[in-house]
Amino acid sequence: MGWAAEWIEQTKLWVRGAEGEKGDGQHRPLAQRLEATLRRGQEALSPRELRRLLQDMQQVADTALSDVEGGRHAQVLMDWYGKAEAPVRKDFWLLAIEKFGPDAKALQAARERYDKAGSDVERSEAEMSLRRALVSSRTRLLQRFAQPKGGMGFLVDMRAELLALPKADQHYVALDAELEHLFSSWFDVALLELKSLNWDSPASLLEKLIQYEAVHDIRSWADLKNRLDSDRRCYGFFHPRMPNVPLIFVEVALLDKMAGSMAPLLDEAAAAADLAKANTAIFYSISNTQTGLKGVSFGDSLIKHVVETLTQEFPKLKQFATLSPIPGLRSWLSKNGDAALAELDDKQKAALEKVAGGVSAAQLLAALDDPGSLPEKSVVRQAAMFCAARYLGRETAKGRPLDAVARFHLGNGARVERLNWAADLSSKGLKQSMGLMVNYLYDLKRLDKHRSLLAQSKIPVSSEIESLCKG
Repeated sequence: MGWAAEWIEQTKLWVRGAEGEKGDGQHRPLAQRLEATLRRGQEALSPRELRRLLQDMQQVADTALSDVEGGRHAQVLMDWYGKAEAPVRKDFWLLAIEKFGPDAKALQAARERYDKAGSDVERSEAEMSLRRALVSSRTRLLQRFAQPKGGMGFLVDMRAELLALPKADQHYVALDAELEHLFSSWFDVALLELKSLNWDSPASLLEKLIQYEAVHDIRSWADLKNRLDSDRRCYGFFHPRMPNVPLIFVEVALLDKMAGSMAPLLDEAAAAADLAKANTAIFYSISNTQTGLKGVSFGDSLIKHVVETLTQEFPKLKQFATLSPIPGLRSWLSKNGDAALAELDDKQKAALEKVAGGVSAAQLLAALDDPGSLPEKSVVRQAAMFCAARYLGRETAKGRPLDAVARFHLGNGARVERLNWAADLSSKGLKQSMGLMVNYLYDLKRLDKHRSLLAQSKIPVSSEIESLCKG
């Protein structure tokens, strides 16, 4: 899809913001509040305060001011915003949407001109008109908030607030859409820097790793030191305007084989692996740190950059894989397990019924209360492995893998390589997937082939996973 086509889709959101808020019977529309004299009911700001805030915002977006001067005004508003309560901040958002949006009529005319273009030349001219129509004073307002020190983080945090609102609250969708659009350019991978994080990194930065680790909680400084030992690597993407916060980071273990359990990786007493024998890089944790950057994807580029960096440092590395959680497995099994188990043959069903008391998802889950104690040939274990393989290797929605982690790695060209029993017996691991984890393999010679399969709604899997899918 070209830029013009993408922007045409976005105009639905921009126009919605430009049309203005309608009253709901309890709250006056913003236009009425700006013209009023007295505050009504639960309105956060009085009409006078609202008009003053609008003037301050207009100063920030004033075309007669330089970006530097506009940035100074933005800093004052940032300081005010930091002290404002949530209802007051909502008034700020509404002003940004209704008083700084594009001209709805001009935007509609530009869209119609593009739709009616009969030649490549006319279409190119119409696209430029559409671009100009979309550049509103709101765009300039947000750009100038990015000028002061800390301004980029301010905007990212603001969008995180917008994303945290109930889905039914559509008043602020135009502001969210415009921030996401700006972030897609401002946080382009070409503008990010890959940095290696280690035990000698500043303490303030190491604290961020502890704070933002989203897959396997870092329990202590000793735990963190273990994850940054000589046989480990940690890399993060940084933006020059947010130099002290990794936007996303990945933790890597350098081993002589594919990892099948988290316990050895998190064992603080274990000796470091011999780097001379390392032939495998295991990505065992990838964490996004900024909720406000939702929809801005750079995880796939992070892995590519890390693979290139590791290969340069360790030419003997031949295998790149993950040890990943399966966060949606238990939920899927509880809802769809009956249908999956119905595909077992009669012998397997009889064996499972004898041990678990029946062939239902509920009975299987009840029998999995202590997965670490089940031997390899356990009927319950085999049934759970069959279901997990089906979940990862067969189940899709709109042609995409059901599991969020699977969507990420398979979308980057990996394949489902191996299931690992009792690989994560933490409370979180048991709750999400009965302790099961999966290896996704990044075969550098087959990444494009795997993406092609996925585009055809075919999940790329190893022969081992394929065999498990058949029961």
